[in-house]
Amino acid sequence: MKRYAFVFVLAIILNVATLHTQDFRTIADGVEYAQLTRQIRLQDTALMPSVVHLIRLDGSKATLQLAHAMDAAIGVETTSSLAKRTKALAAVNAGFFRIGSIYAGDPVGVLQIDGKLLSEPYKERVACGIINRNNKSDVVIGHLKWSGEAQIGTLRFGNNPAYPIAGMNRQREANEMMLFTPEFHRTTLTTTGGVEIIVQNGVVASLRDSAGSTLIPHDGVILSCSGTAREWVLANVRLGMKASLTTQTEAIEQEKSTGFRAAEDIVGGVSQLIADRKIALTWQREGAAEDFAITRHPRTAIAKLTDGRILLATVDGRQPGISAGMTLEELAQMLLDFGAVEAMNLDGGGSTTMVIDGKIVNKPSDAGGERSVSDALLVFPRNKN
Repeated sequence: MKRYAFVFVLAIILNVATLHTQDFRTIADGVEYAQLTRQIRLQDTALMPSVVHLIRLDGSKATLQLAHAMDAAIGVETTSSLAKRTKALAAVNAGFFRIGSIYAGDPVGVLQIDGKLLSEPYKERVACGIINRNNKSDVVIGHLKWSGEAQIGTLRFGNNPAYPIAGMNRQREANEMMLFTPEFHRTTLTTTGGVEIIVQNGVVASLRDSAGSTLIPHDGVILSCSGTAREWVLANVRLGMKASLTTQTEAIEQEKSTGFRAAEDIVGGVSQLIADRKIALTWQREGAAEDFAITRHPRTAIAKLTDGRILLATVDGRQPGISAGMTLEELAQMLLDFGAVEAMNLDGGGSTTMVIDGKIVNKPSDAGGERSVSDALLVFPRNKN
């Protein structure tokens, strides 16, 4: 009995080892690519294929960076276009975003590029921070929360109570104070019915009531306020008052705090897939729909591997007989088989795209081909000094 038990365990180990040694080919120093077909088992024991594309990179020999479409906080662009104009060696689509409006490309969740926060975390969802040190690129995966407030007043009359800032660089909703920075757009794109505070050099430089789409100064910010926030501004804020704005992004898991503080780029996703070498799906607490989690869709994901390397993965889907896609749990299991210790799901569906050497290597599911997206993860060779 013991001998057979040993053989069974050995077979499992050999199976995992085979997955680890898929035919990756080197496309640059420290960057490897592989394509494989993962067989997904149905309840009736039948198998169906899912086509997977993988980029595995050594952070000591290559760098990983995040870029937004049109180099702004909104707007859309294809992953292949982002890769081409930045001269990236490889790329995959990244975060979730709004479509079909003047706010197309607005990230749904956290987005930070080159140390500058462009969009706040949403529903405390999972995020990936990219740490680019002089000698190595690394990633940290965890959940983030955000807070902001505006302190407006004068030394002579004392400060007004701080007012909460609801978010930044997105559509202003009812009863919100929204922060707009120059990276967002030329104007706030807001409608009439609110009041907008132009803050420059720490002072209220202008107040515009019932006038939307205010020009954002290159050397300042705008607080756009509606409903109860507007009423507060009209009752308490005057020209020339000092204005101090504070925003804070924090890791919910304290052990992730140091990593996220060191990250220059951060992108949000849904859901976490793996934590501490175990499947750890968080889509329910992050407010995602059940269909999103348990239905097979095209997927894009990022993982940190046991040996410290970074894995980017795309799974084609919605192509009957060719590639079925994966559920979140199937995606997590695949990444676990490849040695992931931490992993998260990025935007998928028609957005799922992988580009290598300027060419799309996967098969996007939209009938029209490659979809324009909000942002992308880009791989570059590391410069040797």
